[in-house]
Amino acid sequence: MKVYISADIEGVTGIAHWDEAEKNKSDYLQFQAQMQRELNAACEGALAAGVDEIWVKDAHDSGRNLIPQKLPQQVRLIRGWSGHPYSMVQELDESFDALIFIGYHSRAGANTNPLSHTMSTAVTRVIVNGEAVSEFTLHAYVAEMLGVPVVFLSGDEGICADAKKMIPEIRTVAVNRGVGSSSISIHPDIAVADIRENVRLALTASPQACRFQLPEKYIAEIEYKDHPAAYRFSFYPGASLSADCRVRFETNNWFEAMRFIHFVT
Repeated sequence: MKVYISADIEGVTGIAHWDEAEKNKSDYLQFQAQMQRELNAACEGALAAGVDEIWVKDAHDSGRNLIPQKLPQQVRLIRGWSGHPYSMVQELDESFDALIFIGYHSRAGANTNPLSHTMSTAVTRVIVNGEAVSEFTLHAYVAEMLGVPVVFLSGDEGICADAKKMIPEIRTVAVNRGVGSSSISIHPDIAVADIRENVRLALTASPQACRFQLPEKYIAEIEYKDHPAAYRFSFYPGASLSADCRVRFETNNWFEAMRFIHFVT
């Protein structure tokens, strides 16, 4: 079995402030270590389920947070950013049997994580077919387009609820609950143990039960904090201004929607 894991940091246990997510801040090291622990737990759960090949995308900020020497030897680690529209699931393709998300967070504007955002903090909302969406949604759509089931997610309570709404059979571990600028978390050791066990269970169940139906058409809209950004990005081929701070793009192909989102966020 071949499994892909995408790891972020704004949804790891206990995180509550941007200083804890930025490499140049002293608070970062504690939460980088927890990101590593939660990612390693997911790998251990996958190996216990009989997985023999794991690909990991370091999907936070610079893409250079995870320490290669601390990963299981069965892991291939993707560091940095290639510029491909698949972004946080770069190199995902039809050869994978399952996709796992670790440390994911709520969509931009959601009051369920003090660090909620979608792709860029310059964006107030990413909207698909009239609904504000998260980075999880964007990349779960990529997986479904490729026929890869999304079987597990860990992060804040808000993103776990969104994942369950989209994929009822997905397993989740909610490690935080955001309230305004605060977070309420479980113990980091409990989070690690729960992630390990639930990843194992997700992969020993029937991953295909986590498939879902994609829309037939996509209307993607990006809403910016500043109207000059919207004007500038309205010149992306096929895009148009739908409001002073919003750019709109329509397509029947999710890859084209992701290419639009990649270039204008």
